[in-house]
Amino acid sequence: MTVDGSRLFVSAWRLAGRLPEPVVRAALAVGAEAATLLRGSGVRRLEQNLHRARPEASPRELRRLARQGMRTYMRYYAEAFTLPGLAWERVEARVRVEGDDAVRAVLAEGGSVVLALAHQGNWDLAGAWATRALGPVTTVAERLEPAEVFDEFLALREGIGLRILPLDRGGEVFRELVRTVRAGGVVVPLLADRDLTASGVEVDLLGERARVAAGPAALAVTTGAPLMATSIQHERLRGARRRAARARWGIVIRFLPVEVDPGTPRAERVAALTQGWVDVLGAEISRDPTHWHMLQRVFVADLDPERYAAVVAADDTAARGGREQGTGASGGHPGGVTDEVAP
Repeated sequence: MTVDGSRLFVSAWRLAGRLPEPVVRAALAVGAEAATLLRGSGVRRLEQNLHRARPEASPRELRRLARQGMRTYMRYYAEAFTLPGLAWERVEARVRVEGDDAVRAVLAEGGSVVLALAHQGNWDLAGAWATRALGPVTTVAERLEPAEVFDEFLALREGIGLRILPLDRGGEVFRELVRTVRAGGVVVPLLADRDLTASGVEVDLLGERARVAAGPAALAVTTGAPLMATSIQHERLRGARRRAARARWGIVIRFLPVEVDPGTPRAERVAALTQGWVDVLGAEISRDPTHWHMLQRVFVADLDPERYAAVVAADDTAARGGREQGTGASGGHPGGVTDEVAP
């Protein structure tokens, strides 16, 4: 008898919605310990990625970091499973924000803000907070298999007030994002620290070459909207905030400016802005890498050389096509939410 992992995952999610939050958190904490002990492919990949942030770490230290990383990763799922039933007062108590004045100033003037995110902390909790505390949020979601899991994540995000554009609509997604940003008053967060498609951008991340999404920078260049790097990390709650949140853990969201030479030619702005936000978030990851839930290949050195060469060739072809059409920026893949089911 074979076990359908996706159905098991969806069933567990639906059951978790009916259980007390402490029970869900405890169950997934046990799951994090089990995954670390089994040391499957996802955990081993996490160790390899963490090694880039801590190149001096011993194998024993890397395993310790991976164990902490799996704990924060499973904490994300525990929070996601129970987020739809969370009262606003508890959401507000679980979120602390730094650097939001610049975001609020743009929104107050009727503008929109583009945010570049890494797979850190709990971006869904951040989204639930932002829809009430900042303004309307629009983002994208890559339609992954199995469909049941994608549908659950879609229902979760729409249920907390996010507007979701499925990536399977192709280039129309970027055009819709452009229209949305130009309409004004909108926050557009895009998870972009991994993109192995032909429209990705190769950058320096943690001292090595990596492939990330062009979307945040391309959207900012096309619309003129400001781009900010956004770090999300878990933090332990204490005192009155812990009592209000009814949880031991919350998140801190840091809105961080991206600095690029204003004299950069337009044709080079997407690459420069992309490297800019990668530098900012890379520093955040280095500061505490255990909040970075990257259990997949992102560094060029880890990719299959032949497949990556094909991606680069396709990228060059797309770039030439863009120059011929006068666009100067890739719009085929805006970068967005990629949900990985826990191993």
